[in-house]
Amino acid sequence: MTLEAGEKPGKGKYKCTNCAEVITLEDPSDVLPACPACTQTEWKKHE
Repeated sequence: MTLEAGEKPGKGKYKCTNCAEVITLEDPSDVLPACPACTQTEWKKHE
């Protein structure tokens, strides 16, 4: 399942589908940003 920047998927780690940058959302209300490394906007849950 692909997630988009602007969504609130909950706490956890998310990996950019373009460059594999991993970010961590610490709070359930955090919003996925555009990737800080490549500016793409698609993410996948990182296992």
